[in-house]
Amino acid sequence: MRFRFKLVLVATLSLVLLPSRAALAAPQDDLKTVLARLDAAAASFHSLSADVELDVIATDPMPDKDVFKGVVYYDRKGNAFRCGVHFSQHDGKPSTEAYTYVGGVLYLRDSGSDQIKPYPQAGKFESYVMLGFGASGKELLAKWDIKYIGSENFGSVKTAILELVAKDPDIRKNLSKVTIWVDPDRAVSLKQVFTLSATSSKVGLYSNFKLNQSLPGDAFTLKAEH
Repeated sequence: MRFRFKLVLVATLSLVLLPSRAALAAPQDDLKTVLARLDAAAASFHSLSADVELDVIATDPMPDKDVFKGVVYYDRKGNAFRCGVHFSQHDGKPSTEAYTYVGGVLYLRDSGSDQIKPYPQAGKFESYVMLGFGASGKELLAKWDIKYIGSENFGSVKTAILELVAKDPDIRKNLSKVTIWVDPDRAVSLKQVFTLSATSSKVGLYSNFKLNQSLPGDAFTLKAEH
């Protein structure tokens, strides 16, 4: 359970910012069009860095919310995919919690910990880790049943809202569905809602995107804190 919880946390990196959110717009694109645009954008996606805020929300047995802030990194070279998430805040307090996904292995470091824990079995979940960041329409269709909901403006960016349900029944046991607000022309998600159950979800948004630029040397590495 802890592995899947952490894996979804990695995959969920999103935030609650984007100043002016316009009202839900009338659907103008269909699913086929959006997926074709993602195919085209994914072909030129190589790397990304972005600021991230992640809200971990529970409503039962009592309302609770954890807020994480930090930076996320992704890169792709052919079929090789890496992800790094480095949090700097947890509920307004300093945090050094971090996650990386390299070579099919997920590595976790809790805040203030001197241990880095590897999870080699993460390889089979790669398509879920890369959800909404450089994934093509074909890659999404291979793992998800997808429904086109409509569109919404985040500032000057018009996003397509897609609802995804995992085709793998083992994934659905811990993840009911994912809703993403994706920019089809950059193959990046600005908002994600991971519905884990009727009482548990993770909501996030990303901002300050930097596409296809050099990433820090430690973007995908973790070091013990002590």
